[in-house]
Amino acid sequence: MKNLKLKSARARLDMSQEQLAEAVGVTRQTIGMIEAGKFNPSLQLCIALCKVLGKTLNDIFWEEES
Repeated sequence: MKNLKLKSARARLDMSQEQLAEAVGVTRQTIGMIEAGKFNPSLQLCIALCKVLGKTLNDIFWEEES
């Protein structure tokens, strides 16, 4: 499942994948794969992403029930 919440939060801050990746210490490809739903990040990486984006884990990673 794609992580559109991550992509949206990044876009709201006008950050590129490269900028976000650099801020959390991973590659741009890792950010792209997380956004595409092809990589499950570690809890440590999830927390780092949320801190940089100013969001909570629930904001970015919690899946809404349909």
